[in-house]
Amino acid sequence: MRNTIKQHCLYHHHHFWCFLITFTIFSVLTTALDLITPTQFLIGNQTLVSTGEEFELGFFSPGESNNWYIGIWYKNIKEKTVVWVANRDSPVRNSSGVLKIDEDGNLVLLDEGRKSVWSTNHSRAENTVAELLETGNFVLRQENDPDPENYLWQSFDYPTDTLLPGMKLGWDLKTGLNRYLTSWKNGDDPGTGDFSFKLDINGYPECFLTKKQVIVYRSGPWNGLRFSGVPEMKTTPDFTFDFVMDQNEVYYGFYLHNKSVYSRLVVKHSDSGALQRLTWIPTSKIWNLFWYAPRDQCDYYKECGMYGICDTNVSPVCKCVTGFEPKNPQAWNLRLGSDGCIRKSKLDCPNDGFLTLSNMKLPQSSSDFVDTTMSLQQCQDLCRKNCSCRAYSDANITGSGSGCVLWTTDLLDMRQYTAAEGGQDFYVRVAASDLEKAGAVGSRNDSNKTQKVIKVAGITVGIIGIVLAGSCIFFVWKRTKLRTELGNKMEYRGSRERSQDFMLNAPAILSKRDHSGESTADEVDLPLFDFSTIVMATDKFSDANKLGQGGFGCVYKGMIVEGQEIAVKRLSKNSGQGIEEFKNEMKLIARLQHRNLVRLLGCCIDMEEKMLIYEYMENKSLDSILFKKEKSSLLDWKRRFNIICGIARGLLYLHQDSRFRIIHRDLKASNILLDKEMNPKISDFGMARIFGGDQTEANTKRVVGTYGYMSPEYAMDGLFSMKSDVFSFGVLVLEIVSGKKNRGFYHTNNHLNLLAHAWRLWREGRGMELMDSAAGESYSPNEVLRCIHVGLLCVQEQAEDRPNMDTVVLMLSSDTASMPQPKNPGFCLGRRPVDADSSTSKQDESCTVNQVTVTILDGR
Repeated sequence: MRNTIKQHCLYHHHHFWCFLITFTIFSVLTTALDLITPTQFLIGNQTLVSTGEEFELGFFSPGESNNWYIGIWYKNIKEKTVVWVANRDSPVRNSSGVLKIDEDGNLVLLDEGRKSVWSTNHSRAENTVAELLETGNFVLRQENDPDPENYLWQSFDYPTDTLLPGMKLGWDLKTGLNRYLTSWKNGDDPGTGDFSFKLDINGYPECFLTKKQVIVYRSGPWNGLRFSGVPEMKTTPDFTFDFVMDQNEVYYGFYLHNKSVYSRLVVKHSDSGALQRLTWIPTSKIWNLFWYAPRDQCDYYKECGMYGICDTNVSPVCKCVTGFEPKNPQAWNLRLGSDGCIRKSKLDCPNDGFLTLSNMKLPQSSSDFVDTTMSLQQCQDLCRKNCSCRAYSDANITGSGSGCVLWTTDLLDMRQYTAAEGGQDFYVRVAASDLEKAGAVGSRNDSNKTQKVIKVAGITVGIIGIVLAGSCIFFVWKRTKLRTELGNKMEYRGSRERSQDFMLNAPAILSKRDHSGESTADEVDLPLFDFSTIVMATDKFSDANKLGQGGFGCVYKGMIVEGQEIAVKRLSKNSGQGIEEFKNEMKLIARLQHRNLVRLLGCCIDMEEKMLIYEYMENKSLDSILFKKEKSSLLDWKRRFNIICGIARGLLYLHQDSRFRIIHRDLKASNILLDKEMNPKISDFGMARIFGGDQTEANTKRVVGTYGYMSPEYAMDGLFSMKSDVFSFGVLVLEIVSGKKNRGFYHTNNHLNLLAHAWRLWREGRGMELMDSAAGESYSPNEVLRCIHVGLLCVQEQAEDRPNMDTVVLMLSSDTASMPQPKNPGFCLGRRPVDADSSTSKQDESCTVNQVTVTILDGR
């Protein structure tokens, strides 16, 4: 028989599989392994067991499924409880799979046809082994290097539906890795399901449970002891909860101190109690439901809407904050509170008061201002001075409290607990006239502060009554004088009716935020600035304050009364961008909150004057430094690499991590702004488009953009997708490395453009020659070559060959990430058109679909 098998193997040249057959039939197999090595792999009923026999890894087939998966489960619990799945979306069709270490040092799962269905996919390494640790972490490491800091790959970085003790839920800010939980599809299918549990690090970090991207439950922000919406979250002799937020990472985790106790946090695939903490009771041999969410009516997201407070201890559960009343009284009386509440009395900054609410789950916090060094009194003072501030609280409630959180958006998804349950103090801005009604609220209000504020408010109201008429007259006089002084320079183009008409149709109304600090498609909370305020802030749009000019008009530097520097983007009446682009940018940026996206502070619409007010970027745009010989030395390699990674993270957020998939369509050096620390922020969303649901690409008859940054499929066919943004990013990477601008075309003198030049150098093994000498000599050649490699991958001609931005972020952040060899880049050929539709200034080269051809040129 042995000879027959051997002859069969030689005849068919299936050495690997024949070896397995021979090995299975004629070898004495142990049922458990301690390591997977290049010569020891996992097949059939074999398993990998942790040293203390707490966890086990092997093949399993869940429920009534005929599919097979690699998973990890508790070894000592008879009922198989799977806590991690490797190939959850790529099952093996029978039990003939093999888990082995491939020749490049990666873990790879092969199906019965010897096809790879799953891999760790890091960069090439030698002498690697895979080990299942006592924590349940499955790691790939160098054979003689057990140091956790040097793991090549670990399953804890890629959780499925379960958070184990020692795992991290949250972000590695250095690599851009986001660890989050996703449910199984059902009990028979561990594939990626509908429910996800993620940590949002924008503003004041908190967790969101979503179903198909729709928020179901919100944990409330971390307050130093617990998430403010989880009062049951208390440290016990068995549990310790951990939350870390620093410049390197932001994450939540938990630890167990009793080794006889098992505990796990799981995202289930059911609508009821989708988030569960389960603990194992050895005596009863069952998993006990220790905690779950949502667990009652008030746990459901925005149950009582804006400025509504949910309280399960009263009936009905919804009530308005003092000084507010139901927005929809009829629905409110029918116990449907999702429309929320509206303010009764107009605020009168800075004479408003603050109402103290105790035992509160804090409102949604994705857009908040947080300062951990301020005192509560300093926090109140800052909130009082900022007329956009709606509320404030301690950032950390441990001890006597510390830090400051300011809410500058409408308050959403609040809940009140009893004193025994928990919560924390929260201070809401209310009109002075409404504080009198709050005097009898008892323990929920600081009565001494309230009475003091009422007294001050009474005096203030008297003074206001005396000077009101004079103030109105002064205001009218001042505005008339301003307009007279400005004369034709301001060029008011239209009636106030048209201005108001635009306001009614523009999306500048109350917002509803999701877990990423974004608004819904229809509602945006965007502060409105008075025109006269902007005129004074910019010194009547003086040339001295002019920062630059583009196809939309001019950008001016300004300073508002609070001392904050701003940048004012003023739409020109001759702009190539019209009202639709203005609305588009206003809607999109107002929804987005990310450290690598420019922050929109508000807008100003007065008759036909349309302006957007942004945070001021001290170092202006990337192109104003990168392509200027006298300034380019300011960008050493460390800063350039930081800019590349920052743009990548911002683009990843737009494409994947925001609620709306957003395609920028005009990513270029002039649309990358730099703050005082040279951190990059993506700007100019006038041409951006939102993709909904599973949409990944679209077609347009109006191709807008800038020569040199446009992907071939977009320039030729008007087809844009995430991959067209990836192409633009690749061009940016090569420009940042080289300090040279990509012209986008081959001119008549046959000079190569930047992409062709980079491709030729790469093909000839001379990639380092692309490096800009102005970047200095303090750089890692490997890091530079990695960036060039990534840039060339991003500008490949075929869109399907280009990586997604999550892969780009991983490749940029990891020395060991595996990268394929780039294929030919896409190049544009042709003449510069005279009248191209562009979102750019006249200095930029732009193209339309009918005036561009695309081809491939092989570097020699």
